[in-house]
Amino acid sequence: MKTTASVLAANFKHWGLHHIFGIPGKSISPILFELLNQDIHFVLSKHEAAAGFEASGYALMNQNIGVAIGTSGPGGTNLLTAAGQASASHLPLLIITGHPSMKDTGKAMGQDSSIFGTDLVNMFKHVTKFSARVERGDMLKPYLQHALEKALSGVKGPVHLSIPFDILLEEIEPFQLDFPATYEMISPNTGEVIEKLNKATRPLLFLGKGVHSSKAYEEVQHLAELWNIPVITTPGGKGTFPSNHKLSLGAFGLGGTPEATEYFHQKVDLLIVIGSKLSDMSTAGLSEAMHPEHLIHFDYDPTFIGKSIQVPTTAVLGDIKSNLKTILKDLPETNSEGFLSTPEMIPLDENNPGERMSAVQVLRAMRNALPDDAVIFGDDGSHSFYGIKHFDIYKPGTFFFDDIFGAMGNGIGYSIGAKLAAPEKTIVCLVGDGCMFMHGTEISTAYNYDSPVLFIVLNNGRLDMVEKGMRKMIGTSIGGIYETPLDAARFAESMGLKAYTCQNPYDLTDMIKDALHMMKETNKPIVIEALVDENEIPPTMGRQ
Repeated sequence: MKTTASVLAANFKHWGLHHIFGIPGKSISPILFELLNQDIHFVLSKHEAAAGFEASGYALMNQNIGVAIGTSGPGGTNLLTAAGQASASHLPLLIITGHPSMKDTGKAMGQDSSIFGTDLVNMFKHVTKFSARVERGDMLKPYLQHALEKALSGVKGPVHLSIPFDILLEEIEPFQLDFPATYEMISPNTGEVIEKLNKATRPLLFLGKGVHSSKAYEEVQHLAELWNIPVITTPGGKGTFPSNHKLSLGAFGLGGTPEATEYFHQKVDLLIVIGSKLSDMSTAGLSEAMHPEHLIHFDYDPTFIGKSIQVPTTAVLGDIKSNLKTILKDLPETNSEGFLSTPEMIPLDENNPGERMSAVQVLRAMRNALPDDAVIFGDDGSHSFYGIKHFDIYKPGTFFFDDIFGAMGNGIGYSIGAKLAAPEKTIVCLVGDGCMFMHGTEISTAYNYDSPVLFIVLNNGRLDMVEKGMRKMIGTSIGGIYETPLDAARFAESMGLKAYTCQNPYDLTDMIKDALHMMKETNKPIVIEALVDENEIPPTMGRQ
């Protein structure tokens, strides 16, 4: 017999996890002690929400599952934001929270997480696929198995277990759980897709972040090339299709390109949406007059199909990659090399002395300096919408951004967890000063646990997207400008990191190259602060 905590930690080891993220507390301490016995690193985050972001980035990059642990009461409520973000990002995140003691439930207890206090199980039900309290040791196995099945099957997402202190110490029969087998869900409408593609005269592919979730990069490229279909992406779909592909029109919606909008204006007869809810972020600028004659919608979840663009729609439900493979299985291969142009250095415009540089120039400098396979995590804010519009993608699966839930600071945590899961990859966090104010202390976590992420901070002393949006609506802004702006370099240095401030794109290009070299030598993160024009209008003004 072994304690519940030791059985749980042994399963973490069995799943191949090397890092668990969280903040300690009495109610979860038995798990932490057992991590030592399993040689699993416990990553001390600075905030539980950030621990959840880090575990989510870890799951994204290891294509497995991430685990975040928080104590009872406020530790759990802080993790609610991370659960909402993981749900929007379709990432398998196991959240474990504590509870003082099952036998004392109903008494007055500090940080009570039962129905008599802060009912975490009920709270998490609204932002996870499964939330339950393990009230006896023998309940761990069926509940943990069900949590894994929910997290890793269908539309992946977060799950939550609350395990009281005395239950973690209870002795149970050891068990070992494997990840659930996945079953392909193939739509009966795949034949209809081929028929409609063959008849279409002006089709358009619209790629969302579901392509990231299913890793269907090769399949969407094959589909586009076979029928010679132009491709646009949603903000969350950025990074699913190469920018140097001759069929790429760039992004649509917030951060969209003129080319994408122009193609819509010339009337589309068939729009093929792959892995997108078609939120207001993705359809900004799409008037009813621009609607297609027919829509084919690939998605696992039918909830939003037919809601945003109300035209005759063919739903293709199930796993995107599996459905596309079924459609393409008997069709000829294409020569992708013939569709790709050779990436070239982008000319930069130097700002005048004493003036701040354009955010557009920051993104172009990043593209010139970073390797083609560098993985970018865009945090939420106008800085990432500049990236969506101006940062070219040469390798699919190298740009991640959430355009639905949009928790500020999520990209900081995602990038740290991703680097720990894939130390061989170049990981970059594109972040703004507002996000750094919110979760910037996590760069200390990156420093302390050898997660050498390159943090590039666009600093204009304001919550740019909100501030400019208010000005557009009412002619002024309220609470959008920091009275004392962030000094990102000194902030980073206070936590031990090397940090640099750049004032023009040429210096930024050189600094990025130098930073990549330094990080290989030191295995520590670096912060580069880019001072950008406070008055520049971001590509986010099209949202109604």
